[in-house]
Amino acid sequence: MFLLTMMMSFVAFAQNGAAGQGAIAQVTTEIKAYIPMVQNLIYAIAGVVVLGGAISVFIKMNNEEQDVKKSIMLIVGSCIFLIAAAQALPLFFE
Repeated sequence: MFLLTMMMSFVAFAQNGAAGQGAIAQVTTEIKAYIPMVQNLIYAIAGVVVLGGAISVFIKMNNEEQDVKKSIMLIVGSCIFLIAAAQALPLFFE
């Protein structure tokens, strides 16, 4: 009786696994449709970071603060990261 119950549960799990694979494939194709919009959103965020950083650097330069170079490097690094992340995003769903 125990073996019969175990075999029935294995058959049930196999059927659910096939349905799960179909669901994962469907979700993957739906997510692929959103990738260009998310990329554009990340590019827009990078643009806002650049504008905010440029204003920040301009204010620091006018106040003659010492860490202007550090601020520039942080802003450039964050923009490079955002652009690289936007370019790498489609590779996760291929």
